[in-house]
Amino acid sequence: MNSNPIKVGIIGVHPEKGWAATAHIPALKALPEFRITAVSHNKPEIARAAALKFGADHGFGTTDELVNDPNVDLVVVTVKVPRHLELVTKALVAGKAVFSEWPLGMNLPDAETMLALAKSKNVFTAIGLQTRSVPAVSYMRDLIKNGYVGDVLSVSIIGSGIIWGEEISESYQYTLDMANGASMLHVPFAHTLDAALYALGLGLKSVSGALSNSRSAVRIAETGNQIAFTAPDQIVVGGLLENGAALSAHFRGGLSRGTNFHIEINGTKGDLILTSPVGYVGLGGFTLKGAQRDEQMHELPVPSDYETSGLEDGFSQSVGVAYSRIASDITNHTNLSPTFEDAVNLHRILNAIWSGKAEPHDV
Repeated sequence: MNSNPIKVGIIGVHPEKGWAATAHIPALKALPEFRITAVSHNKPEIARAAALKFGADHGFGTTDELVNDPNVDLVVVTVKVPRHLELVTKALVAGKAVFSEWPLGMNLPDAETMLALAKSKNVFTAIGLQTRSVPAVSYMRDLIKNGYVGDVLSVSIIGSGIIWGEEISESYQYTLDMANGASMLHVPFAHTLDAALYALGLGLKSVSGALSNSRSAVRIAETGNQIAFTAPDQIVVGGLLENGAALSAHFRGGLSRGTNFHIEINGTKGDLILTSPVGYVGLGGFTLKGAQRDEQMHELPVPSDYETSGLEDGFSQSVGVAYSRIASDITNHTNLSPTFEDAVNLHRILNAIWSGKAEPHDV
């Protein structure tokens, strides 16, 4: 055990379910650089049960108690997006380092507000763009950086939202309202685009997009009721990278019987293809293939040193890699983690896609 671990307080923890229990806590438990000292839930009895189960010192019924606890160094925000502005603001005002799940805010102005406050407080921030921590994506980035594909010529992306199809769970109903900032555009598409740009080591020079609904209604799984489907279930994006290479992307709601996840990078010296049987970059199960010169496409196994020991492929592993980078940033003053500034930049790209067009200086 680290003699001086980073003390973590997690907002929004249930002992039996939820993103914190599924991904964050297993990751933190596997890393000696951290210790969970506090958890919170808006129901005090649930907070206490979560603290008991996960070994936290305190289970708080309010956010104010957690962010003002002197035994919390890093506040982690794992609740639904509509509450991010309120809760992140409280943590920043208390002077705490903050790791917020993505999306940072429901919209660009919210994200910009949190970034400005973080800068004024001069505190450490990290954003949950954990797709950058997926071992296959990190390996892909290093291959490109070391010249495997040569100069990038084009990037093609196909993805499926998994939800936003013909049926949706009641707990995800809030994702059907674009105003909540958790639609297919904001979550699986944004994570996938961010992963691709991170692997490329390139930004976007220009981007435009079109969003549409191929379904007018969606069925609630628990009740069978049909409700209006207003969030886009089709996303088509085109753009140019900083080096002039073309980028195209198509995301569709639900799951396809064919291709559900595919990122293809074509270059002057070689090609890389990242695939998965599911439609979301965070779920794991990736296969990375490549070829140079006259080679046939062949699998490129990801070296074991890209993985976090003790964590299985999937959510908790990518979150674990993200936390190990956060530990390095806080302790050794490295710059490995995506920050609130990165979050604002991604929000700006989504805004440009949503509006239908963007000039280079907009992204």
